[in-house]
Amino acid sequence: MVQKRRGRPREYDHDSALARAMEVFRGRGFTATSLDDLGAAMGMNRPSVYAAFGDKHELFVKALKFYRDAGQSALPSLLAPERPLLASLRALFSMLLATYLSGEDAPRGCLMFTVAAAEAAKDPVVRTLVADATRAFDAAFEARFEIARKRGEVATTADPVALAKLASGLVHTLAVRACAGEKKSSLEGVIDAFLRALCGPEARSQGSPKGRRISR
Repeated sequence: MVQKRRGRPREYDHDSALARAMEVFRGRGFTATSLDDLGAAMGMNRPSVYAAFGDKHELFVKALKFYRDAGQSALPSLLAPERPLLASLRALFSMLLATYLSGEDAPRGCLMFTVAAAEAAKDPVVRTLVADATRAFDAAFEARFEIARKRGEVATTADPVALAKLASGLVHTLAVRACAGEKKSSLEGVIDAFLRALCGPEARSQGSPKGRRISR
């Protein structure tokens, strides 16, 4: 008996498939997302998803890392010391806000700080990723605030560590409030208030640049 040759598995782009999975998780959360949902979005059948990415949890972790890496790759240029602190922070928060408010039917927030954070209490792997992502923001902000203090862009008595945690806290706040449906104008007001408190009255007169999404 001659066995039929199996057809070659359909080729896929690893990063594109992960990006599509990332958006499904960001829109539906971890629990409500099925492998069939993921496979449909990724253009792959269930066996192919398993072979390439593992089970749903493994795929979720890989999507989180993909999302984390995409976001963190933008930090060095946005917070580069060649740019004024106020311009850097306004560009960064505007970009994040544009990402958090994106979504076809409703704002989807942040895969890391809304979706993954909800799973962190019961999942040590996810908890570690959320903690690592938070520390990465802390470190990037702290380094930039240290430079800002030396240049006089913030008060010489300012504590870069504390300011970094406040800035990271604003990142988390924007993600949650966007996901909860707060209006863009209100969230921009929160950003403006933070920048005025940090950089002084001059922050009031500078309009927010158009946000640029970091999600793919």
